[in-house]
Amino acid sequence: NYFQQPQLIKESDFLKFMEKYGGHSFLTLSQAQPAFSAFYRAGDPILTYFDASSVLSTLRQPVRMGASGLCVDGNPAGFLDSKSTSCTRIFANLSKSCITDPALDAASYYRDFTVLKVNVWGFFSSFGSTSHLLVIYEIEFNSTHGIQNVSVQFKVTSIPGNSGSSLQQHFTLHFWVSAPITRTLTHTLPRSGNPGYIVGAPLLIRNDGARQHMTILQSQGDVSCSQFLRHQVQFGRNMKTGCKLSLSQMLEEGDCSYIQQKLYKAFQGTNGAEDLAIIGTARSTQAEQWTTILIRNCSVQAMNCTSCCMVPVTLEIQILWSKEGLLSNPQAQILSAQYFYQCQPLKFLSMSMVPLTTVVTFTDMTEWPEPPRGQPKTYWKLPFDFFFPFKVALTEERNYRDDLAGLFLVILILSRIFCF
Repeated sequence: NYFQQPQLIKESDFLKFMEKYGGHSFLTLSQAQPAFSAFYRAGDPILTYFDASSVLSTLRQPVRMGASGLCVDGNPAGFLDSKSTSCTRIFANLSKSCITDPALDAASYYRDFTVLKVNVWGFFSSFGSTSHLLVIYEIEFNSTHGIQNVSVQFKVTSIPGNSGSSLQQHFTLHFWVSAPITRTLTHTLPRSGNPGYIVGAPLLIRNDGARQHMTILQSQGDVSCSQFLRHQVQFGRNMKTGCKLSLSQMLEEGDCSYIQQKLYKAFQGTNGAEDLAIIGTARSTQAEQWTTILIRNCSVQAMNCTSCCMVPVTLEIQILWSKEGLLSNPQAQILSAQYFYQCQPLKFLSMSMVPLTTVVTFTDMTEWPEPPRGQPKTYWKLPFDFFFPFKVALTEERNYRDDLAGLFLVILILSRIFCF
């Protein structure tokens, strides 16, 4: 009311204003209750409700802004928009911020609010001071009953509390479809082509019937292997990554076989690949649209070394593909794939960090047809030039006319000779 004179309310007008502005808010009903569709649509913000303060808000996924990549927390998460984001936060005093800053408090990502199943009031789904790096939301939904369940996972780490510190946070949002009959979860992923793969699209793999993206190891700023982030393998693009993995905890907990399994697991990631999609629109239920990945592991024992262990240090992912279909619109399809591990002997007492390398190569096996050259051959179904038959017919007709004129001239000369 600083720029305008407030309206005077008389005793006789009090009930009229109570009917218009009465309630928890001084806004009109049209302003206080935003209009939503009956059900969530793709891209719609996911609504949340804070019961203690009676505030309707949205589930947010921080994103990076500008060249510095600083976190912006006001970005709403979109329904069915599965994606991962990363951003950087800078703190003047990390030790103090770790306790007081909500961005570093895991509880702020799930406590004291609920998620609306649909865009209608009254239907809610239960959702149920360490610095963290990774936040993963898993949202199960049903096309007819909206959001069924929401869960959150955290990957935490300890970082030094020096002044002027910064850390990078990663946020992932996954949507899962709950089938009402089988009660199984199917991970919804965007297609990588229609139907053939598109260069740059992620490779689709299948593990225990669930579709995933093929990923490989990724290094952090100190060249160590990241525990949370992995590079996404993109169709048609050769890749090579390297990082160092700490063996300190592995050497304390197990023997050679244990270390081998841990390193294999590090190469493959949390969701190991069993099958690779032949086309970019492969469905997990269609067996003919998948090819089994061949895996060649290393031998167990090292030769001539009593205190060594043969461990995998290099993974070569070899992918053969070809273009199928019409020359005017060829579709890229995968023929086969192989995981080929290369091993080296590891001395238990002399190694604390082991360097790991991953190489991805795509080999084009397309057999192009013979290009048409010269006159059409008898085994060609269609001539290279559509108008070739007509040109030949016209040429033969002109030659035939010339032959007839010459023959008529010869006959005329001979007839005159014999007549005389």
